[in-house]
Amino acid sequence: MSGSIMALSTGAIEVGHQPPEFALELTRDATQMRIPAKHIGVSDAMKETLAQEEGVRLTVYRDVAGYPTVGVGHLVCPEDRLKVGDTISFERALRLLENDLRQAERAVRRLVGDLMLYQHEFDALADLVYNVGEGNVSENESPMLNRAIARGEYRDIARELHYYHAAGAKAKGLVYRSKRREAIFMDAKYEDPRPAGIGVTRLSDA
Repeated sequence: MSGSIMALSTGAIEVGHQPPEFALELTRDATQMRIPAKHIGVSDAMKETLAQEEGVRLTVYRDVAGYPTVGVGHLVCPEDRLKVGDTISFERALRLLENDLRQAERAVRRLVGDLMLYQHEFDALADLVYNVGEGNVSENESPMLNRAIARGEYRDIARELHYYHAAGAKAKGLVYRSKRREAIFMDAKYEDPRPAGIGVTRLSDA
């Protein structure tokens, strides 16, 4: 729900003069009902999950696939003007995260089209796009996922959220992340599925 609508006082709303869709807009809550993806953004719970999975790294490093990365899993691009070994501030890491999340949200909306989603379903798809990139969820690269979306088969969508490989090899961390992603999509369970004592090992830089 947009902040502009939430900011309106009840005294400023002439309900009798509003179109029916306006009243519906006031009651949209993706935690309680499926609504169009255009009305949903990444939740705070999903942001915390991303930070746990990606870590918060203030020094540019190479990820498991060899790509320069910094912040919360941000892939360094030319306009960042950064190279491996450079450091950034925590504030810049947060700005990069918010920008990447906006891109992921737009990508999810393009992916699902008119499909109605719960908040947790949107979050899981946003995590997928954030993790593997929009190109890898295209119809050519992920035909079964796109077919499940087109048919509105939510259980089949959940089964297609598993991506295990990086640089041609199966990565154990991605196996756990995929399980977590499916649990988020199906049951709104954001907890880390790793056995006690394993945990995510990416730590913030001092």
